[in-house]
Amino acid sequence: MMCTAKKCGIRFQPPAVILIYENEMMGKSRQRIMPVRNFSKYSDCSRAAEQLKNNPRHKGYLEQVSLKQLEKLFSFLRGYLWGQSLAETMEQIQRETTIDPEEDLNKLDDKELAKRKSIMDELFEKNQKKKDDPNFVYDIEVEFPQDEQLQSCGWDTESADES
Repeated sequence: MMCTAKKCGIRFQPPAVILIYENEMMGKSRQRIMPVRNFSKYSDCSRAAEQLKNNPRHKGYLEQVSLKQLEKLFSFLRGYLWGQSLAETMEQIQRETTIDPEEDLNKLDDKELAKRKSIMDELFEKNQKKKDDPNFVYDIEVEFPQDEQLQSCGWDTESADES
C-alpha cells in the first residue's frame, strides 16, 4: 500500500488513533480509524505505541508516523483517562520532554536517566551542523577578548599553595 500520512490524531471516546492519509495511486485523501484496545490509565504509552505501529493491519499506514508522535498521542489518551484537562496533559508532556539544566541527573533511576539522555541526543542531532548544511564552516577560529585580567578560580588556589 503506497500512502502518505498527512495528519495523525487521537479520539477519546471510544479510544482510537485516526490517520488521514493520501493514497498515492488514486490521489485521494482517506481516513483510517485504528481502535485502541486494552489501554487503561496505568498503561505504558511507549509499549502501546510500539504495538500499534507493529500491528500487521496498520503497519503499512503508520510507516511515516514516528514512534514519538504515537507515544505523545497515547499520553494524551492516558491523561484523559486520569481525568486531566487537555492543558494539564500538554503541560505534563512538555515537562517530560524538556531537560531542566538545574536538575541533578545523579538522583534519577536508570529508566528516567535513559529517557533524559535520549532527549539530549535528539536535541543534539537537531542542532548539529553537518557537512551538507549550507551554514557549515570547516575550521572556525575565534579570538576571545583579553582586555580584562583573568580571574583566578577558587578551586585551584589550595594546590598552588602546597607546591
